[in-house]
Amino acid sequence: MNKPFKFKQFTIEQDRCAMKIGTDGVLLGAWTSIEHRPFSILDIGAGTGVIALMLAQRSAAEVIDAIEIDDDAYEQCVDNFEKSPWNDRLFCYHASLEEFVDEIEDKYDLIVSNPPFYSEDYKTENTQRDTARFADALPFDHLIESASKLLSENGFFSVIIPFKEEASFIAAASAFGLFPNRILHVKGHPESKFKRSLIAFSFRESDIEKKEMIIETTWHQYTEDYINLTKDFYLKM
Repeated sequence: MNKPFKFKQFTIEQDRCAMKIGTDGVLLGAWTSIEHRPFSILDIGAGTGVIALMLAQRSAAEVIDAIEIDDDAYEQCVDNFEKSPWNDRLFCYHASLEEFVDEIEDKYDLIVSNPPFYSEDYKTENTQRDTARFADALPFDHLIESASKLLSENGFFSVIIPFKEEASFIAAASAFGLFPNRILHVKGHPESKFKRSLIAFSFRESDIEKKEMIIETTWHQYTEDYINLTKDFYLKM
């Protein structure tokens, strides 16, 4: 699992990160809309930096910032940024979200987060991985409140969360004036339950564009929807 992960236009080193490259980050990086042509983007809890790098590939944003609190992940993210074709646009802050909100006065046109959440009800032997997984590391209401402070008036805040958390996340967001505009429900294969919700919020209430996606029909047979979404990134798509 520690081998570098090669995408079409960049490579991710991940040996020092508890959270390796996974479907969640790639889904969010590919699905997040850039139709409003963001000038500035913020990735909260960057990990390897994969989402920020995907958005650098997809967009013309001139400022792409990331925040990462874990020492090893931060160093790895910086390395991945520096080795990428877009290193002049990418910057990672080594800080907690709280510190960042207190110190930064800028607003961002797009904020993305694949927040650490803990969907299983047990802890593993790997403490670093647990910290990365455990929702305590970044409680949803803290994430939402911070995003509402950092988001520009016409900006979008895009997240991926467990499907079962969707209703409570949307309710929490409404308390900070953030409303869902787009939602994607994702399941692994046709018979499985929905596992993830991708939600784009803004300060504007609107009809919600809702879609569903299945990742694979059988083991490693990916659906057309999933291939179309990720083919600009995955080598074998």
